[in-house]
Amino acid sequence: MLREAKRLHRAATSDALSESLPVLRRLLAARAVPACPLQALFRDRASLQRKHVLRMLAFEAGHAGWEAYSQALSGLDSQSVVLSVAAQRSTAMLKHWFVGEQQAAQFASAHGGLVTRVGHQGAVVWPVPERQRGREGER
Repeated sequence: MLREAKRLHRAATSDALSESLPVLRRLLAARAVPACPLQALFRDRASLQRKHVLRMLAFEAGHAGWEAYSQALSGLDSQSVVLSVAAQRSTAMLKHWFVGEQQAAQFASAHGGLVTRVGHQGAVVWPVPERQRGREGER
């Protein structure tokens, strides 16, 4: 998760609008930074710190702050953390999105898949089978 925070922090402070704006919008939606217009946050993006991104990731996962989230992460298996990150950024992974985590859990109990929370939404993802992981590396 720290690696993902580093990647997101770099993207948020980037000069490229296509990289920075999605992360800045997530920071504002999670209330990880003081409320301000998106344009003002973009102009002042150099003041963003990694702690803001970590706070955003914690809020999106449903925790009060990074400290609580880091403790919860230590109890999770690595696959669920990887799937949570992949659900947010991978377009090559099959995902079903739901309004909330409860609806995602109901779908997963009937159809399979792993439930992950992304902000206020829920997603059901399917891990890439072992036999396909090797093929993806060859491309």
